[in-house]
Amino acid sequence: MGQKKNDYLIPLAIIGMMFFIVGFALGINSYIVPLLQGALNVSSGQSYLLLASTFAAFLLFSYPATALITKVGYKKTMVLSFAIFALGFILFVPSAKLQSLPLFMIASFICGMGNTVLQAAINPYATYLGPIDTAARRISIMGICNIIAWPVSPMFLAWLIGKNLDDMVLSDIIFPFYVLTGIFVLLGILVWISPLKEMAFGEQEEDASDASESEGKTSIFQFPHLILGAIALFMYVGVETIAMASSVDYAASLSLPDPEQYAFIPSIGMILGYIFGIIMIPKYLSQSGALRLHSWIAIAGTLAVVLLPEKYSIYAVAVVTFGCSVMYPAIFPLALKGLGKFADKGSSILVACIAGGSVVPLIYGFLKDWVGSQDAYWIGIPCFVFILFYAYIGYKMKSHNK
Repeated sequence: MGQKKNDYLIPLAIIGMMFFIVGFALGINSYIVPLLQGALNVSSGQSYLLLASTFAAFLLFSYPATALITKVGYKKTMVLSFAIFALGFILFVPSAKLQSLPLFMIASFICGMGNTVLQAAINPYATYLGPIDTAARRISIMGICNIIAWPVSPMFLAWLIGKNLDDMVLSDIIFPFYVLTGIFVLLGILVWISPLKEMAFGEQEEDASDASESEGKTSIFQFPHLILGAIALFMYVGVETIAMASSVDYAASLSLPDPEQYAFIPSIGMILGYIFGIIMIPKYLSQSGALRLHSWIAIAGTLAVVLLPEKYSIYAVAVVTFGCSVMYPAIFPLALKGLGKFADKGSSILVACIAGGSVVPLIYGFLKDWVGSQDAYWIGIPCFVFILFYAYIGYKMKSHNK
């Protein structure tokens, strides 16, 4: 790419902090979902509406977020995302005071808006901050920052509150959300004064092959590998969200003590998988090869979750998340490859498909009410099979010219 490593290490570190923020914000759901089930006396399916609200924002606001980046640039978009986050967090306070599930959903939706805006900026920024062939490695490093934060947020809330989940009432979360609001306002200010550089959105790292593949194309829908990649990403985010956000709820359903401690299990699998990806990609494994391998691992892990005895099955979730770990870092650049001038629109479509975290976990929640936490994990099998198809065939389908 012609630029020295020092030119992008500092921006990459700043982006890594933002990936941590994304994981932290999403990890809060894993603590609130089981709390709502007891405090509001709602079913699992109803409590998972909180996740649905968070991820529904990705479907509705991904394209506006992309348009915002085009208009004001990456940095201002990132700062705005922190302001939106702060608004969402402060709304959790009246939600707890009024004990209102709809208000909790609104607060979660606004946090999802902040997450959408932030991810619309940081994902392509990290992808194009260096050579496209090493994007999976770069995003894997960002993924570690993201995944470490998932279990940190429930542990942080538990520490601030000073109670076990079983002993909590909704009013206990009021003070922590005041603290979170202040933290996110401060982070927005820090990003505003940071040395983060702008780059031309949709024009980064477009090489000769990208230009030739996009030449003569007039629509984003003329790239089948992008559309199939978007579907694969939708399914991947949905299943990964189940594994990451339901771990505390899953442990509670098994009557395990201190269920919030089990939030680390899926994170361990993800971190090990990311480290594997950093070491192996692209030196020993191509991005598509890594996606194939990890799809098989995720399928095996899902089967282990549903077939092992309950007290062991929760540990198999780490195998599922190990399989999931390189899916996003691999699918995102594979789907964007060759888009050239359409890269901005392609990125917005991919970010919209993070809405899979709204649909698939909601289905899981209602399945859990019907067949239990363990058997509800069968929903992962068709999702991972489609991702396997994309890893073998789908990413190569680039032939639509009209």
